[in-house]
Order: sequence, then structure tokens, then C-alpha cells
Amino acid sequence: MKPLTEQEIRAAFVNCTKGEAKRLSVPRDLAERPWDDLDFLGWRDPQAPDRAYLVTVLDDQPRAVALRSPSAAARPMRRSLCSMCLTAHTGGVSLMVAPKAGKAGKQGNSVGAYLCADLACSLYVRGKKDAGSGARLQESLTLEEKIERTMANVAAFIAKVTAD
Repeated sequence: MKPLTEQEIRAAFVNCTKGEAKRLSVPRDLAERPWDDLDFLGWRDPQAPDRAYLVTVLDDQPRAVALRSPSAAARPMRRSLCSMCLTAHTGGVSLMVAPKAGKAGKQGNSVGAYLCADLACSLYVRGKKDAGSGARLQESLTLEEKIERTMANVAAFIAKVTAD
């Protein structure tokens, strides 16, 4: 993923108002992020732990979604699988819900997915972050194919957020 600026990130949100995008907490360490190893940038808001954000590039355009999830204390300590990267965690997967974009979102409609609670899917897929023993399923796919699958899952989720 190419590095994104704070302005590019704020302008990319598809499911919140420009005012909400202007007020949300963007990571201050954007320059230090491992952009070459990221398929998407994900972070939790340090001031509001129930809020999270995901930004990726689709069709050469940054796309971002605002998410809600329970705090870490509310997550059950059972083994769960991330629906984006297929990494298994004990207590490290959270249901994240995104308000739909447009009229559907104004009516209160939303979509959800089970994601790595720390939104570090890209690093788990590449083996740069360890979720513990048995976290990654034994697969015959190449690393490139795993990355493509993860990106297809992210794109499908964003498509659900932006669908009418």
C-alpha cells in the first residue's frame, strides 16, 4: 500500500460526514507505519476504544470506513477466526460494525464482520505479527494468494458498506 496522508485518509471516509471525518482521531505515526507490508491501514481510536477505522486503496482511490466494536474487556476469550485474513485468535477477534453509506446509513442500517481486534491482518498474513500457536491455518496458497484473498475480503466488506 502506498503511504497516505492525514488529508487523504480523512477525505476517503464513505460512511460518515465530512465533519465526523474531520474530528476523528488519525494515527500520529503515519510516517512510521510499515506501508510496504500493509494491504489496509486499520486502527482503534485511543480516545474511544469502541471506535475503529479501516482505510485501503480500491481502484486507485483511498476508501475508508468507520467501525464500531466492543471494547477489549467485552470480548469473549474463545477462539475465533478473522473473516478478512483467516487468522485464529483467542479473544483477539471482534465483531466490527460499519454504518452503511448514504441513505441506508441514515436509516440506521449497518454491516458487520469479524476482524482481528487490532486490525493488523496484513501483518498476520505476512508472518510479521504472531497471534500464537495454531493462529494461521496450514494452507497450500502462496503468500501472494493469501494477500489477494485478504484484499478481496476487504473489498467485499467495503462494497457492502457502500451498497444501496
